[in-house]
Amino acid sequence: MESRIRLLLLILAGSCLSGCASLHWPWHRVDRDPQAREADAEAVARAESSDQPPVVIEPRVERRKIKVPKIVAKDVELGGFYGEISIEDFTAVPLAGLRADYHISEDFFVEATYGKATAGKTSFETLGGNVQLLSDAERQFTYYNLSLGYNFLPGEVFIGRDLTLTSGLYLLGGIGSTKFAGDQHFTVNFGAGFRVLPTDWLAIHIDAQDLVFKSDLLGVDRIKNNLQVHLGATVFF
Repeated sequence: MESRIRLLLLILAGSCLSGCASLHWPWHRVDRDPQAREADAEAVARAESSDQPPVVIEPRVERRKIKVPKIVAKDVELGGFYGEISIEDFTAVPLAGLRADYHISEDFFVEATYGKATAGKTSFETLGGNVQLLSDAERQFTYYNLSLGYNFLPGEVFIGRDLTLTSGLYLLGGIGSTKFAGDQHFTVNFGAGFRVLPTDWLAIHIDAQDLVFKSDLLGVDRIKNNLQVHLGATVFF
């Protein structure tokens, strides 16, 4: 009986040893086919030696051709304007005048203006019936100004989808002389304007200014503010 048991144990032990010889540990490295290893090495070498840059896809954008008129330095601008002026103590009346600009640079220009209006009646004259403070000649309101302008906000105006016009906001300030009520008054003027250029040689202006001077027309010497707004057109030379 014991011999049979020993024989059985010997058979089991031999089977286990032969099975272990055929097993591989998980970390045991399995050699690949030599041809596969050579193919991998050639692929890596080709990738490292390639000098071709990556392909960049550029968007295809159709550019519009826009002709933008510009104000060239040392241009002369001549034209006229028409609007309305509110003469203090009088009613608002129509105003007409002439202007001449000299562009020193893209930012600064010098402007000379001449304006003329006819003052209406004061509230005292209207309520007093036949009372007249001024004659017809004295009601003529004329002024001359010399101003320095600054183009502080150039830009563009878009009309529809296909039309673009050069535009700009500017500031004005200067001195001059105003003749009114039979007296000549030293005048200070200041204001702002908006310019649009439909072409290289034509400009449309919208201006708002205040003409300030001292007057004792009603018996008290005080500062008079005369606000004006006008629309004009000028031509570049």
